[in-house]
Amino acid sequence: MLRERLERLGRGGDFLCPALPHRPADAARVLHAALTGADPAALTLLGSSLGGFYATWYAERSGCRVVLVNPAVRPWELFADYLGPQKNLYTGEEYVLTPRHIEKLRALEVEPVTRPERYLVLLGTADEVLDYRRAVEKYRGAVQVVVQGEDHGFGAFADYLDLIIDFADA
Repeated sequence: MLRERLERLGRGGDFLCPALPHRPADAARVLHAALTGADPAALTLLGSSLGGFYATWYAERSGCRVVLVNPAVRPWELFADYLGPQKNLYTGEEYVLTPRHIEKLRALEVEPVTRPERYLVLLGTADEVLDYRRAVEKYRGAVQVVVQGEDHGFGAFADYLDLIIDFADA
């Protein structure tokens, strides 16, 4: 949806969506490599769920702006129940989630978030995967939009495209 909106605005070149590998250290390297050379002052990342965790990690190192949609806070605590064979929902890649993955994910934790004014956080109160209140706390001081009844998939995302673009352009 965001790519389509940017294309309609004649800004399709502003959109980049790298596929992140399942191994946290590899995901961090791919993200870093994809954004190397970008001016942090002109860069805004958007991440949802685990992507929000990675976007926070990158933003805290680069100083760029960030839009988060139901971001994962302490995702390693969630993954402990899912050790074993997994399949990436987007790429179809199969892999085995191990305790080592969880350790590497935890190593990317950012605490506390600095300069929260760089963050726009969209949260759904009915998120069935993540407790939105943890993100409210972690991103205190950020622009936060808490949507009553919205779930983890954040089906109302299209309603916030203009807000996201305006935030990125500020």
